[in-house]
Amino acid sequence: MGAVGLLVSDFIMSFMWVWSGVLIKIFVYKILGLGHEPSGEVIKCVLLIINMFFFTFLAKSTKGGAYNPLTVLAGAISGNFSHFLFGVGARIPTQVIGSISGVRLIMDTFPEVGLGPRLNVDIHRGALTEGFLTFAIIIISLGLTTKIPESFFMKTWISSVSKLTLHILGSDLTGGCMNPASVMGWAYARGDHITKEHLLVYWLAPAKATLLAVWIFKLVIRPIKEKKASMKSKSE
Repeated sequence: MGAVGLLVSDFIMSFMWVWSGVLIKIFVYKILGLGHEPSGEVIKCVLLIINMFFFTFLAKSTKGGAYNPLTVLAGAISGNFSHFLFGVGARIPTQVIGSISGVRLIMDTFPEVGLGPRLNVDIHRGALTEGFLTFAIIIISLGLTTKIPESFFMKTWISSVSKLTLHILGSDLTGGCMNPASVMGWAYARGDHITKEHLLVYWLAPAKATLLAVWIFKLVIRPIKEKKASMKSKSE
């Protein structure tokens, strides 16, 4: 897919991603009327996993389309300089615009849904939380890509369950978002998208955690796996 097609895919997927989360909540809480009952939470988790499978399928179908700037950043770090510039200078802004457009339409259509994730702890604890969650999911994603690169179902299943678990762990503190573009959409709707809290917690901390995860994976984890694979091939 060409550069323009990739940007279009990023915009559409980012737009759809913010909508999907809202529609799942409306379906469970309003249409089914389950509120925050255990059965409602179970159904919501199942739908969220199915939703992540759907977006993973879209990413594969579009040959690289993404809705999360951290995915683009992790890939851009591993590429050449022109690839990095395209990812950071074009793809990430496109994802942000797609998320903002999606949230604005949501607010016009369903004004009762609220104003998205908020920081419920101090800025330092929030930054550590988002940084830890991001670091964990990037390491898991890189490991899955290396360990089972061809197994779409198993890789997506492990990744989806991991993301959902990390989201639940951080939901009461920062929203457990691990997606700066999505948070930016809601923050823009609230008018606090340029505050220190938003920039440090939802952009700087996840970006630094992504860089650290990619660096550690390249420096420590990948060489260990390659060494084990080499030893195994020699023994055979």
